[in-house]
Amino acid sequence: MSSAQTTEGAARLQSAPAAPGSRAWIALGMLCFVYVLNFLSRQLPAILAKPIQDSLHVSDGKLGLVGGLYFALFYCFISIPVGWIADRSNRSIVLTVACAIWSTATMCCGIAASYPQFVAAYMTVGFGEAGGVPPSYSIISDYFPTGRRGTALGLFNLGPAIGATLGIAFGAAIAAAFSWRYAFLILGGAGLFVSLGVPLLAPEPRRGALDGIAGHVASNKTRFWQSLVMFFSRPSLTLAAVASGANQFITYGLVNFAVLFLMREKGMALKQVAIWYALVVLIGVGGAMFVSGRLIDRFTRSSKQAYALVPAASLVFAIPFYLLFVWAPSWHLALLFLVCTMFLNYFYLSSMVTLVQEEVRPDQRVMSGALLLLVMNFIGLGLGPTYVGAASDFFHATHPGHSLQMALYTLAPFYVVAILLFLVLARMLFNERRAAEVRSQ
Repeated sequence: MSSAQTTEGAARLQSAPAAPGSRAWIALGMLCFVYVLNFLSRQLPAILAKPIQDSLHVSDGKLGLVGGLYFALFYCFISIPVGWIADRSNRSIVLTVACAIWSTATMCCGIAASYPQFVAAYMTVGFGEAGGVPPSYSIISDYFPTGRRGTALGLFNLGPAIGATLGIAFGAAIAAAFSWRYAFLILGGAGLFVSLGVPLLAPEPRRGALDGIAGHVASNKTRFWQSLVMFFSRPSLTLAAVASGANQFITYGLVNFAVLFLMREKGMALKQVAIWYALVVLIGVGGAMFVSGRLIDRFTRSSKQAYALVPAASLVFAIPFYLLFVWAPSWHLALLFLVCTMFLNYFYLSSMVTLVQEEVRPDQRVMSGALLLLVMNFIGLGLGPTYVGAASDFFHATHPGHSLQMALYTLAPFYVVAILLFLVLARMLFNERRAAEVRSQ
């Protein structure tokens, strides 16, 4: 981005944002609902880990690979070509097709007769979900102006909280009443039906119209390699993705094994999971998404460093609650500490997504969002659950009854890594702003 664009962006930060219309809010609601289904499909193996493990006879390590590395290989790398296509075509149609693919694959998970079949079906879920989030980021950025995007993207990012909550509530309830297979079949079928409403309720907006450069975007389509080089040549964008990945290493390592940990080592039953754990996720993660989006819009008007300082501060406060959650002798006490942990763990998402969407041109937003997801999900989603599952298998020999607890304890040092990365990013954003001010004089 040129110095003129940077100066213009800084000026926009200071101006009062225009209020979005009803069409924007309807589109946001639809996109959030699709994200709910996206995350619901992604989280079902973690929510139903115990019955899947019993049925398909797999270890913690294999479960970690399913929800971690195997899923991430498709989800992360397919998102790049999908992002490039969406930047040059109708983003709403791309999202519709993606939703139909991951919903069908979710249903296939329910009929898998073996571990390899389940892996193949779940990797296809990742293939479809690769076309879900990046186009949605870009669509929202063309419905909501600067100064409103943090709140809009924060509300959109309620999708994981609501999706996980509904997945826990309905998935666990269906599994407890019938079978874990019915949960995949029913919820996947619902996704197929919802995909039809995307073009109607979230139609393609005009690119760059709210940034005053719609004509430029329409006549200048950025090439694939231009967007790729632009993203990774900017240290702040690259570091934002890496810091997010370090944060996600913790969050995915935790949530992919939290239900199994609570059931196997804390004595929680599946029916209790359907109620109490669902409420923890809704309050913790949902609250974080709502609050963080509002904080970002408020504090970044005066300082762009807030994009990094807000998640750094939240992780500092999260560390003691996380350790208390892992230590807690009962599931009742563990859930109390877990709701605080989840609330503080998720401040990074709205911050980093908004930062990237604000810092790049409208015709590069889908691709840039995809690159952000590529880095942070490959580190966090790909390696976090894989690490925890492998660590649990390692500790099983010496701590057979508490191997997962020992594995979760080893996640604590990664909080420090993430905090340090966000602090470095804050310093980098400060230096960038100072340099832009000097060039504009």
